[in-house]
Amino acid sequence: MKFNQSNIKKAKKYLDKNNCIAVPTETVYGLAANAYSNIAVKKIFKLKKRPKNNPLIVHYSNIDDLKKDCLINDNFIKLHKKFSPGPLTYVLKLKKNSKISKYVTNNQKNLAARFPNHRVFRNLLQKLDYPLAAPSANISTKLSSVQALDVKEEFGSKIKYILDGGKCNIGLESTIINLTSKPTILRLGGLNIEKIEKILNKKITININPKKIITSGQSRLHYSPGIPLKINVTKPKKEDAFLLIKKRRITLSNYYYLSKKNDLNEVAKNLYSYLRKIKKKGYKSIAVEKIPNKGMGKAINDRLNRASKY
Repeated sequence: MKFNQSNIKKAKKYLDKNNCIAVPTETVYGLAANAYSNIAVKKIFKLKKRPKNNPLIVHYSNIDDLKKDCLINDNFIKLHKKFSPGPLTYVLKLKKNSKISKYVTNNQKNLAARFPNHRVFRNLLQKLDYPLAAPSANISTKLSSVQALDVKEEFGSKIKYILDGGKCNIGLESTIINLTSKPTILRLGGLNIEKIEKILNKKITININPKKIITSGQSRLHYSPGIPLKINVTKPKKEDAFLLIKKRRITLSNYYYLSKKNDLNEVAKNLYSYLRKIKKKGYKSIAVEKIPNKGMGKAINDRLNRASKY
């Protein structure tokens, strides 16, 4: 199911009727529904088996549409100018007259908003009269989907429509920054913190394990392939599938290489696909070698750490 205008029209038709569909983004596939509709948003939670206290990210086509729902500030303007559309999600204060469903925010007074940079999704958003709530297209706590086939395997006939946009370019969820007060990173993701710090010209606090869940991706167990996963492994057990970040001369059947040349962006792009592949092959456990904790490696380690809580 490749991108064309008839597919966009079909997707719009489902969304206009308060249905939930899967959409491609540059980060991971999303499970999308009208963010202004209580009926539509409740379907997301039901499909994902997602706890009601876990707020959703809302996707906008442009800044003017966002302004209808949120209060913006200088830090937002600086970051938006540089990084949007792209893999950065902003937590902003909701306006009192916002039409955003209370189920999106779990009755909180803030909203997580993003401007996706995938031409198929952007094309769809431009044709709608409402923004789309769209958390990752997976059952809660499980691996995110990075291609249409993953979504189909995850939900089967339970999902009304999958808008196919090919494989996701980044492969990890967006970075989330809270801009309602002192800028704070709430989730590590597809945009390196160092780049954000450079634009804001300040060191940014990281709070990815809060007592109260403020936004997506903060649950203790998350991104799990559904089998035990061990991190920072130097010598795997014989029965383990072993994930390595660069090609070795050794080629054993249980060795899986996430990158040819130790490229952390390539590792991120391939991570979820390989975890799915390993589970399908019938392995009972996964071992992952130590990933450098720098740049994209910080987000990769965050995902692996949460997946290891299985």
